[in-house]
Amino acid sequence: MIIAIASKRGPKVEAVRQVLPRIQQFLSNAQTVPVYVEIEIDGGIAMPRALDQLMAGASQRTLRLREILEQQNQHPDYVIGMEGGLHTIRHDNNDLVFLQSWAYVSDGSTGHFGSSGNVLLPDRIAREVMVNGRELGEVIDEFSRQSDVRSKQGTWGVLTRDLLARQQSFEIALTAAFAPFYNRVAYE
Repeated sequence: MIIAIASKRGPKVEAVRQVLPRIQQFLSNAQTVPVYVEIEIDGGIAMPRALDQLMAGASQRTLRLREILEQQNQHPDYVIGMEGGLHTIRHDNNDLVFLQSWAYVSDGSTGHFGSSGNVLLPDRIAREVMVNGRELGEVIDEFSRQSDVRSKQGTWGVLTRDLLARQQSFEIALTAAFAPFYNRVAYE
């Protein structure tokens, strides 16, 4: 089984490597040893700030990676794109900005989305990203006084005191996105 991942970032790649063994027995080609192909693919949206942008980023990564691999005459069983970013919900006359992770998984003929839960961003971080247009990675590095947080625990880890890390948010999104493939009876 060939699993193509549209990223080389540790939290995303490790999320796939954690989820696949849990679901592989339910996939149609469960007996084959997975081979992972990791290629960095741009989602086309610098910093997703809305749900439709998050979903578009995940699916665009998948579609672009599939095109590249088919040009190389490679035909993976599953292609995976993941996107993390923000979205706003209006509640009690307040705009609440949440961080969320999305995954899109395609077998070449169909594709499915899955998402993680949400974590509320503190107002000062939300303002820097949503109002001042800065990248979340830059802002969270300053906020946490660390460097390259997004390649490690991510904003998820910083905001939850590492009770939920970026990788775990992608694990949830991937498990949900794979559900129509590993639980076909429920989705028929």
